[in-house]
Amino acid sequence: MPRTRVDAPAAWALAALMVVSGVTHFTTPGYYRGLVPSWLPARSALVAVSGLADVAAGVLVAAPATRRTGGWATAALITTYLPAHLEPLRHRHTAQRAFDRPVGVAARVLVNLGYVAWAAAVARRATARPRTG
Repeated sequence: MPRTRVDAPAAWALAALMVVSGVTHFTTPGYYRGLVPSWLPARSALVAVSGLADVAAGVLVAAPATRRTGGWATAALITTYLPAHLEPLRHRHTAQRAFDRPVGVAARVLVNLGYVAWAAAVARRATARPRTG
């Protein structure tokens, strides 16, 4: 499949999304702690680790030489975050926020599946590094 100039903006936008998301794990950690499922321990540590992982994935996506790896890493990370978006369904009888009600959860999951598809598309379209040796 030929690579086009359209591929770079999609990759750069994905890289920016991941880096900004990762940074906000540190600037607004309370929001992210609230997303961590209640059955997971060490919420603050998980928020910090996932923030660093988001930044790392974004940096990998930004560099053409590591874009394929970064795209797949981004898809994997966002997939691992899906349980956090499903968690409100366990507590739906006490859901206060619209995004924690079933329709809101469905919207959150669909948006995140869109991010996974975007990351996978960036990874698939990235030029593989030539093998040497």
